[in-house]
Amino acid sequence: MSKEIQNSRRNFMKTSAIGATALGVGFVAASEPVMAAAIETDFKGLKVGEQMIPVGSFQMPAYVSRPEKAKGALPIVIVVSEIFGVHEYIADVTRRFAKLGYLAIAPEFFTRAGDPNTYGTVAEIQQNIVAKTPDSQVLNDLQAALVWAGKNGGDLKKVGVTGFCWGGRITWLSATLPQVRAGVAWYGRVIGEKTENSPRHPVDIAADLKAPVLGLYGAADTGISLESVEQMRTALAQAAPKNPAAKASIIEVYPDAPHAFHADYRATYREGPAKDGWEKCLAWFKKNGVA
Repeated sequence: MSKEIQNSRRNFMKTSAIGATALGVGFVAASEPVMAAAIETDFKGLKVGEQMIPVGSFQMPAYVSRPEKAKGALPIVIVVSEIFGVHEYIADVTRRFAKLGYLAIAPEFFTRAGDPNTYGTVAEIQQNIVAKTPDSQVLNDLQAALVWAGKNGGDLKKVGVTGFCWGGRITWLSATLPQVRAGVAWYGRVIGEKTENSPRHPVDIAADLKAPVLGLYGAADTGISLESVEQMRTALAQAAPKNPAAKASIIEVYPDAPHAFHADYRATYREGPAKDGWEKCLAWFKKNGVA
């Protein structure tokens, strides 16, 4: 990362007075090394900063991006992070949405469990952060973010959710909420062991979907098998006769694409599928009344 970019981010944090943590500044240690392909979306024409969102008596930090000059209420998109939390890549994704006219919010869902940046490996983050973050808590936090958005320039009739890896799984689950109009799940796990904190997985909730989901997957993903993706397709097909959202949901699989193919800061990035998936994501939100 260039010294100029680093300085601009330090200056940004100095002028963004909300919140004590530095969401979206730099990349999480466990995700390094950062690749040269990492996209850097500027702040021009945007109002960007950390925001503390009330969830009952708890204050949840979030990275929020919006157009600086907006006419009327803005469509809302909740951006759900990978297991690494809200670091620079997720912050950048919110700015990409804001450039297109969205109020984009990336809540730090892991904040009660700890900071993913304090751990050096994916396994440690899974054990110490992800496993200690209940699905029910995440969905409640997401709804609190929407309440905040509705009071701060967002249009609650136009709500989309998109997420990556861990956030992809959460995107499927969030599509059971009545406020959500559409979801785009990037390589989100659809099956798994049922635990107290994760009692249901996407294959279990197809019949409960209230919003259609576009699932984006890679055929070369070593962590999410094509067999499991087919199980999700089957679950959607079985729910389709009685559930319009399940019937409208679509799963796209990119040949040869690995896990995290949209993560432009990682070696797994694949420009073709990433760009195509992004265009499909935007079209999906437009088609389903979010944009």
